[in-house]
Amino acid sequence: MADLYLASRSPRRRELLKQIGVRFEPLLIRLAASRGVDVDELQHDGEPADRYVERIAHEKAEHGVQVLSMRSMLPKPVLAADTVVILDGQVLGKPADKAQATDFLQRLSGRAHEVRTAVALGLIGGSSIGSGPRVLRAVSVSTVHFRTLSPAEIDHYVATGDPFDKAGGYGIQSFAGSFVERLEGSYTGVMGLPLCETVLMLRSAGLATA
Repeated sequence: MADLYLASRSPRRRELLKQIGVRFEPLLIRLAASRGVDVDELQHDGEPADRYVERIAHEKAEHGVQVLSMRSMLPKPVLAADTVVILDGQVLGKPADKAQATDFLQRLSGRAHEVRTAVALGLIGGSSIGSGPRVLRAVSVSTVHFRTLSPAEIDHYVATGDPFDKAGGYGIQSFAGSFVERLEGSYTGVMGLPLCETVLMLRSAGLATA
């Protein structure tokens, strides 16, 4: 039996949860949509990048708990996460096409950037009557240093199609790991689910891990 619901379609997050022995059930809200949980993922005008990523993770977990009630599903905690790549204060999301993926990688080449992953755990029942779900949160902040990339390397990587479902247009666990000269922070956080923070959060909620 699953310990929790995972409000994410990311195969990387699923792999990482399995790595720490967490039994989970995917929570997909809109079956025809590209995202699992129906929340507003647009960055608001003037919203700082750090607040943005925390808000998205929080809203995914909170909305996931609400969906359980609406669908009369077995009540269990809902785990959600969101990852952003930040360069010069600007959020680099998932590239829409080859041109944008190329642009992202050209901008990241030879420079350091920040990767923030926010994790949220929505728990059934709030702290008071009518207060809604209680949500635990944690954030992993890492600095990733890219070596200088040649145009040929960028073109080759973009042609693989790997950048298109990843924040910043690269996946550290794939070929793009060879772009990383140095990493300060959490490798699994850059992948999309920081295991240290996640394990501590789950344990604080009384959920066992391997």
